[in-house]
Amino acid sequence: MRYNQLGHTGLFVSELCLGTMTFGPSGEGSNWGAIADVDQEAADQIVERSIAAGINFIDTANVYSFGTSEKLLGQALKNLNIPRKDVVIATKFYGMMGPKPNDRGASRGHIMDQVEASLERMQIDHIDLYQVHGTDTVTPIEETLRALDDLVSRGLVRYIGLSNWQAWRIAKALGISERRGFARFETVQAYYSIAGRDLEREIVPLLQEEKLGLMVWSPLAGGLLSGKYGPGAPGNGEGRRAAFDFPPVDKDRAWACVAVMREIAEKHGASVAEVALAYILAKPFVTSVIIGAKRLDQLEQNLNAVKLRLGDEDMRRLDEASALAPEYPGWMLERQGAGRIPQPFVPES
Repeated sequence: MRYNQLGHTGLFVSELCLGTMTFGPSGEGSNWGAIADVDQEAADQIVERSIAAGINFIDTANVYSFGTSEKLLGQALKNLNIPRKDVVIATKFYGMMGPKPNDRGASRGHIMDQVEASLERMQIDHIDLYQVHGTDTVTPIEETLRALDDLVSRGLVRYIGLSNWQAWRIAKALGISERRGFARFETVQAYYSIAGRDLEREIVPLLQEEKLGLMVWSPLAGGLLSGKYGPGAPGNGEGRRAAFDFPPVDKDRAWACVAVMREIAEKHGASVAEVALAYILAKPFVTSVIIGAKRLDQLEQNLNAVKLRLGDEDMRRLDEASALAPEYPGWMLERQGAGRIPQPFVPES
């Protein structure tokens, strides 16, 4: 397991982050019923195996099974006697946590209510990384940042991050934080997979310029890249993706990627899923890849991805199969910037 610097902080986190969206009861009536199916005993086993494998980074959210995920995670850490200092806990706020109009969003009121509730559910006194889980188009960014800065000052939160924001909004928030002396966002949690590389257009250049960490969610595109789907799939395609078709993916492009991944997987004696994860782990701008599991065997397969090292030829083939279509202004920037690459000095003879 490798450990990477979290954004521009002095904190180091494992290249794999245990995602706990599966923690909670199964059942009908919400999207969580199609995703969650992990009770306390199974949560203990998954957390224990993850820690043993070197994972020190765990991500959850208040909205996952409406608080149950946080409860199971906190109890698992307590049951396993894992020292608080040895695990980096990330959680999120924004989603609907009740029926009233102020039970969601990124307002100061909702933030203050939810941080206390998350701390209580997880039985901890601070959150290492507190993340805005979505874009609030009503609350001013400055109000959100001021509230988060107060939480950092009080010691309830150590670092802050965001999820699912546009590049311009992230840049604006960083500018406000610098101008006002607020704690700044250190991480972006975003969807990124070999079948969905849209992040590379605007977000990735921003991350690299501003030294923000990237936490990748759904690197297998909601299970679509697990090897169970598409041409040549050995099974019948049953599973989470069949029940909950998310995130949106161009299936034709995805199947082209899967075809190449099957060949590379066979060459390395690995699974398609391991290749999909290894591809994302190989990207230099990725800090940590969030993996989730309902069973230990699923977790083991995800853990194996850190052992797979793809060669230059493997990466070239995968990059070509998954290449983004040219899009404005990208193709114009590339054309106009071609002559601005620094040239070596050649003295006159």
